[in-house]
Amino acid sequence: MTPVVELEDVDYSHGAVRVLERITLTVAAGDFLGIIGPNGSGKTTLVRLMLGLATPDAGRVRLFGAAPGAFRQWERLGYVPQRLVIDPGLPATVEEVVATGLIPVLRAFRRVGADGERRVAAALARVGMEPHRRGKIGALSAGQQQRVFIARALVSDPELLILDEPTASVDPEVQASFYELLHHLNRERGVTLILISHDIGVVAKEVSKLACLNRRLVFHGPPAEFLTDAALSALYGPAVSIVSHQHG
Repeated sequence: MTPVVELEDVDYSHGAVRVLERITLTVAAGDFLGIIGPNGSGKTTLVRLMLGLATPDAGRVRLFGAAPGAFRQWERLGYVPQRLVIDPGLPATVEEVVATGLIPVLRAFRRVGADGERRVAAALARVGMEPHRRGKIGALSAGQQQRVFIARALVSDPELLILDEPTASVDPEVQASFYELLHHLNRERGVTLILISHDIGVVAKEVSKLACLNRRLVFHGPPAEFLTDAALSALYGPAVSIVSHQHG
């Protein structure tokens, strides 16, 4: 089966600074991959390369078997970028923002019809934002806005969902329901997930595979095999170690 995402010996530099070096990584259909690493380790750059928003200096990138620059089936993919800053005066409604996620599946100049409206309502219901569908996106809290952008990524029923720090502005209660949603999408609907996060504990608990990045790919495999003092030191430096604790 063709991998969903494939990178082979990828290098990328920003000016004179080498950001990524010799990255080889394969994401298979049905994977739930977490990507972690220190600030500046190249996590977001890696996603930009996957999406064709940046071009590698060397190596090869494939998205559903095609070079990102030649890929045209964007309805197969949903993407939630890092926290966006929304102008409070933006007049767009929540449902209008989510409906923009249907653009890849609409023909030129075609309006969102009854089926599209159902998709928008269903996507908002999945993230608990359906009651706010007619409200202005700029009037929502940061956490609510992030849930709307997650709904936007889900509205086209993608096969691959990429999320860059999706819960950074979301409270713990909403985080729990969010991860339940991701597991449902992954296990029940077969959606391949790529999740970037700075929270090692949460990611290691939730994902089935872990990619640890610090310019190079330090580790790729089951999370349990990574959570050792030696592995964490290789990624974050010798000052980092595991501290176990229990919540009361």
